[in-house]
Amino acid sequence: MLYLEEINPGNWRLGLKVAKEQENYVASDFRMLARAYAYREYRSKAFVIYNDATPVGMAMYYDCDELSAYDFSQLFIDERYQGNGYGYAAAAQIVERMKADGKFRKIILCYIEGNEAARKLYEKIGFYHTGEVDDDEIIMQMDL
Repeated sequence: MLYLEEINPGNWRLGLKVAKEQENYVASDFRMLARAYAYREYRSKAFVIYNDATPVGMAMYYDCDELSAYDFSQLFIDERYQGNGYGYAAAAQIVERMKADGKFRKIILCYIEGNEAARKLYEKIGFYHTGEVDDDEIIMQMDL
């Protein structure tokens, strides 16, 4: 069973990583943790994604008050566990947490141009392109 557990002193050093060819698209586990810390005043939430007792990935989001939205900032599945639907299932759980929180009525995210796996995943879960681009980052949104 897939579930999310907030980052804590016992689970933050798991050595999860994406495949070498994905490193230009996704932040490392330590970089994600640094971002979560940097955005702590914006209610950042960082998670380890587990399949039963096995850690398979990480994710985070935070409040973006200036856009009145949640910023779904990071999501990755470790290279050993990709292709099993964990990314979709974890993203769906994170979206449900944001809905339950109820502070905002939309979620924003971006992916780097060329990351077709991310584009497909986010479209499958209900995100759409806003038409905005920031350098090589494609902006997407989901209305809650």
